[in-house]
Amino acid sequence: MQDERLRRFAALWSRAVHPVASTPLTRAEFERFLVPLAARLRDALHARTFDPAPGAEVGAALVRGHCTDPAILPPVLGAVDAYLLLYCPPDAVPADECRARCTRLQHAVAAGFAAELRERALAEQEAISRAALAARAETEQALHTSEERFRAVFEGAAIGVGIADVDGHITDVNEALCRMFGSIDRPVAGRNVGELVHPDDSPEVWGLYAELVRGDRDHYRVEKPYYRGDGSVLWTDLTVSLLRDATGRPQYQLALMEDITERRELHERLRHQATHDDLTGLPNRTLFFERLGRTLDPGGPLGPDSHFGLCYLDLDGFKAVNDSLGHAVGDQLLVAVAERLRACATGPDELVARLGGDEFVALTTGPTAQRDVTALARRMLAALADPVHLDGRHLSVRASIGIVDGRPGEADAAEVLRSADITMYRAKAAGGNRYELADADSDARAIARHDLTNCLPGALENGEFFIEYQPLVRLSDGTVRGAEALVRWLHPVHGVLGPDQFIPLAESTGLIVPLGRWVLEEAARQARAWRSDGRCRVPLRVNVNLSPSQLRYPALVSDIVAVLDDAGLDPSALCLEVTENALIGADEEQLRPLRQLADLGVDIALDDFGTGYSNLSYLRRLPVSTLKLDRSFTRGMQRAPADPVDVKIVEGIVSLAHTLDLSVTVEGVETGTQADHLRILGCETAQGWYYARPGPPERLHTLSLADAAS
Repeated sequence: MQDERLRRFAALWSRAVHPVASTPLTRAEFERFLVPLAARLRDALHARTFDPAPGAEVGAALVRGHCTDPAILPPVLGAVDAYLLLYCPPDAVPADECRARCTRLQHAVAAGFAAELRERALAEQEAISRAALAARAETEQALHTSEERFRAVFEGAAIGVGIADVDGHITDVNEALCRMFGSIDRPVAGRNVGELVHPDDSPEVWGLYAELVRGDRDHYRVEKPYYRGDGSVLWTDLTVSLLRDATGRPQYQLALMEDITERRELHERLRHQATHDDLTGLPNRTLFFERLGRTLDPGGPLGPDSHFGLCYLDLDGFKAVNDSLGHAVGDQLLVAVAERLRACATGPDELVARLGGDEFVALTTGPTAQRDVTALARRMLAALADPVHLDGRHLSVRASIGIVDGRPGEADAAEVLRSADITMYRAKAAGGNRYELADADSDARAIARHDLTNCLPGALENGEFFIEYQPLVRLSDGTVRGAEALVRWLHPVHGVLGPDQFIPLAESTGLIVPLGRWVLEEAARQARAWRSDGRCRVPLRVNVNLSPSQLRYPALVSDIVAVLDDAGLDPSALCLEVTENALIGADEEQLRPLRQLADLGVDIALDDFGTGYSNLSYLRRLPVSTLKLDRSFTRGMQRAPADPVDVKIVEGIVSLAHTLDLSVTVEGVETGTQADHLRILGCETAQGWYYARPGPPERLHTLSLADAAS
């Protein structure tokens, strides 16, 4: 089916391109020629790790297949844009990513086409140059023969050729050069090279020319623009060589010109597409970071004594617009906001860009940037003050802005954006619809960390923590074997926080011990409730994570025994998960508490197995009964066919675990295909979004069994 869709794409591609292709192939032959090229584009589009390089190879292959007319490129790219995604859509790639990949493949095809065409032109230039030099050598032996040969090459060349003396007087040009310039009223021959100045000439062009006519260099090559007879601009790839007389003195200059106007215009169009936001037309993240990088470079155009100012703007409550009115209205609102923000950048040194979503940035530079950036922020807030009228609705727009200013060289682009982003969130936390200035004397990240740290003791006392449970499913029969207890913090300001946001803080403050005991008590009571409600055909087990700090707590064993006794729970109903890095390399003294718990009947699981610097010989001496395989090893099994490398790795780990009498649990299972692979490989249990996301205990047996991988 895929091969048939590929052939249909190649047929449509051939139908669009063949009429304008200067190729000796018939339509059917040309279609067969395009099939492997279409396959390369499809494979690049479907690749797990996207690489646009095959697009460049396809562009080069078209030129090598005698498609050398530049006019062929628009239908080539147009067919790819219109039909590649339609007939060869990848299954596991989001639509936006598909479109982005297709666009980048078009860019690569154009670049490869232009590069190969350029190489052909250079080869022709080289042949002409060699012929010219050969003609000069033969002139000394047989002037009349060499003159005829040179004239034949000169007149018949497809690229422009001109000859001038060392004073710059143009003595002769060929027909191709005349066509390039289109100068009927004012021919190129007879003019002086010095008259052909263009405002866009690079600074070194005329310096190279002066060196050549002095005899200090024999040739140079540049891209140079000229004015045609009608006032339009002709862009050329110009190579100028010095011809010397028998004594070595400069006598003539030979210019070879390739018309690259269309290629340059195509490059500019592609460059614009790559550096501007499709929705709003504003400069995008790529162009903004290029500009910011040049601004922050102490050796850049601004110089170390100049200043810059940056505004990081995020719309307040934009998610509510998308959720309530839909993304189409949200996009219209973003376009209207972009137009208002664009109008705020009134100075030549001011730039407004869209980073993505509802995030915009504005950059200003110059000696007064510190003052100007605040004025720019006020203009942007004022511009958004009036409601936006969309489809009969009046949408109020509010925004929070973080401002950073400084000198080049004081910070890099990532640091500046991070500071502005954090400052913007400070403006949001202060009520929004305002701007805040970055505080150079404090680290905003440390402040946020400090705030959460201060809140932790009160959060435990106030009952702000709760536990969600993610089912552990037996792969052999799909039944729920137990659940992992995952603690959450319902923060009054920041909302629900995951353990990665506060567990490190609890460890650093010592609060992890009382918090860990609370989690263990709640999980044990819940496990007892599950065993008592009569719904379970087999006893359920609850998994609880232990941090490294808890492992070092002297009363760990007695606390766990007391919790089990209070809950009336058998030790076999509890599994303690310890990260691999916390156990590998531990001495016997450090392992004693876990051995005591294992002797009591508590299961010990080695969590995140494979992510640390594992010494597999340690597995034999660890008091563990279960390996929890990290999700990174099984992502390649989410779709069929599975990644053979991942399969082999997991197969080896399972074999090792079973040899050591250990069971294997896999976390992060997101598709049914992945679950089937793991069951076949012998893994005992699994958890992940394919079965259920973490949730309240009453939903333990509610399994979605729906693919969750994007």
